[in-house]
Amino acid sequence: MRLHPPVGIAAASLWLPDGRSTEQDAAAAGTRPATLRDLAHPSLPDAGELSAPEMAVLAGGEALRAAGLPGDRLDLLCHAWMYYQGHDLWSPPHYIASRLGAPGAYPLGVQQVCNGGTAAIETAAARLAAEPGWRHALVTTADRFGPPGFDRWNADYGVAYGDAGTAVLLRAAGGPADALLLHAVATVAAPELEEMHRGSDPFAPAARSHRDRVDMRATKRAYLSGRGREGFTAANERSVRAVLARALADAGLDPLDKRIACAVLPRFGAKTLRDSWIPLLSDALDAELLDWGRGTGHLGAGDAAAGLAGLVRGRVLDPGRYALVFSAGAGFSWSCLVVQAPPD
Repeated sequence: MRLHPPVGIAAASLWLPDGRSTEQDAAAAGTRPATLRDLAHPSLPDAGELSAPEMAVLAGGEALRAAGLPGDRLDLLCHAWMYYQGHDLWSPPHYIASRLGAPGAYPLGVQQVCNGGTAAIETAAARLAAEPGWRHALVTTADRFGPPGFDRWNADYGVAYGDAGTAVLLRAAGGPADALLLHAVATVAAPELEEMHRGSDPFAPAARSHRDRVDMRATKRAYLSGRGREGFTAANERSVRAVLARALADAGLDPLDKRIACAVLPRFGAKTLRDSWIPLLSDALDAELLDWGRGTGHLGAGDAAAGLAGLVRGRVLDPGRYALVFSAGAGFSWSCLVVQAPPD
């Protein structure tokens, strides 16, 4: 999706709890040493009893304050999440809008698993472009991966899960006062891979009917035992290359354009990035690859928004320079955001 004129990113925030689940904690609870080596996270943020929507409110409040915008000026609030939000049949985005003082905003929930944050940014940017009277949209994400239903270190292969809230404040149309300009959002999908998170399990009448904890390893084992690894490996390589090409084309950039300063990687385990992402992007781009996930782990729906927050907070880009922000999620889908620091 090409955005012309670009949509402004007025602010972006990453809210992390003080609590930590350490490698030592994980080892004491039975996580294998080889798993910890492959993940390479010294610790992961642990929110304890704080709910995911409460973290979204905290991140959203930070973004609004950074931009000097009161909540009642929001036209749209999109919230994305991966895991349980604290109530069985309930709308987290309505809660977040209410707590942020945004009674006039349209609260919209986006469930696209780990790629939900990018899907929400894409949706919000498209709505801002299509609605002449709309000016501001806030995108939030939040997930808390804790007991009894989730083991953050062992629920998945190659990924460990950290608790966080994120927020991205979008403004139409973007200009020199914005922290970043969003030029393009691209997404590609491989829906034939949905079985990797379904496995051989029958459809269940309620959540966690088959197991008392979320176990993506079990469904992936079932998929791989019947179909092998080659199909996913080929789809991942094809999709990473395709989403990069589409995003750059939408932004009017060449892969070797010297204005592309960096690419922000998803917050996956170190071995997953080494095997499935870094070789592909190193071959295609002449830009620094940024792995900001060692201290956070995978943030559910929030990896892309956290990447934007890192670019803003660290003032990584010089005026006029570009960054690419990648994310991916179950299903599968792969996305790339193209952002620029406003030129002088």
